[in-house]
Amino acid sequence: MSSAASSSFPHMPLELVMSFFDFAAAQGDHDAYVDLLKSCSLVCRAWSTPAQKALFSQVTLRSQRSCELFLNAVDRSTVHGTVLGDAVKNLRVVLDHNQPSGLHHHSFALAVNACPNLSELEMSLYGCAEPGQDIVGSPDVSRLRRAAPSFDEQTLALLKSGPKIQHLRFDNWSENQQSIFQLLDIWPSLQSLSIGGTSPQLPQGTLPPFPARLRGLRLNFQANPSIDFLKWLLHHSTESLRVLNLDRDPSFDVFEYLVNTHGQTLQSFSFPGSGSQECLPLVSKCSHLKELRTENPACSPLLFKHLPKRLQRLGFGLERDTPLNPILDFVKSSDSLKNLDVQLWEGGSQHNLFDSLKIACVYRGTELTTTSNLRRFRTLDTIKN
Repeated sequence: MSSAASSSFPHMPLELVMSFFDFAAAQGDHDAYVDLLKSCSLVCRAWSTPAQKALFSQVTLRSQRSCELFLNAVDRSTVHGTVLGDAVKNLRVVLDHNQPSGLHHHSFALAVNACPNLSELEMSLYGCAEPGQDIVGSPDVSRLRRAAPSFDEQTLALLKSGPKIQHLRFDNWSENQQSIFQLLDIWPSLQSLSIGGTSPQLPQGTLPPFPARLRGLRLNFQANPSIDFLKWLLHHSTESLRVLNLDRDPSFDVFEYLVNTHGQTLQSFSFPGSGSQECLPLVSKCSHLKELRTENPACSPLLFKHLPKRLQRLGFGLERDTPLNPILDFVKSSDSLKNLDVQLWEGGSQHNLFDSLKIACVYRGTELTTTSNLRRFRTLDTIKN
């Protein structure tokens, strides 16, 4: 091809390229999305920077080496490094003290400071097993007994001088009880919080209530959190909490406390639905609820007989023997329901009332979404933290 012909070769507008990126991201396949961005970054110079910025918008650091490479890439003494550092919005880190090349606390803090626009931080903390006690595939309960150090003053000072995190996820797979309180002290203006693993225990003595007015809370503890801890955590969130996600069914006392204290402000509520049936009628107290999601296909039909009248989105699990009549009746009678999300378990698509449910959704103008991927099912809510 002549130089004249090559110079007149049409270029694809960057707006169209970016729309491809957005579409790929919306498909939910993160690995395929990353592969696409890596390939696009090599197509031409015009595509390279947008693709790299999209790649760096979400970064995962699992080892000291990965952190060192990341810090080199976002070196703010260079223009390109500054661009990439500014692009980071979500940072995921794994602090695994059982790994010889695990990420150091200080390096983690440096990585956070290198991202001035960082708003979402996801952390997983793992303790160190005693010599000879590291059993591959050991159950979660054993892992929770492993010790992990708290953050030192230098690390805390670095984190305090860094970006103001709005969304924090902290999964503590160790016996450490101090780290969660250290992190919450650094970011008192969080909008949403996700915590799991070891249930926190309030330290002895008087601790001022957590000052944040949370909009969203996700809990995924191995054991029930204490009501005292929840009172401390949510003291200033009585009028602000909008989204509550419970990955495990809590005890009746915890469920009752959360609904009685925050039910009037909740707009989105999710829980597995396999716990005490005494919990289910309490959901009717959440009178402003717009979204409700359960997962257990054997969830009692009692729940669906007490659904809030303003509900716009309902998600539930379906297997061959799931009692479907109460849900079918709700779809037929509701004037507010816009979306129905169904997690299909074994035999769910062969349920004898499933076709009737589809017809009812079409007749009422309700959008029906079905999936057998539980992870995708959990992301179908539209009210974000």
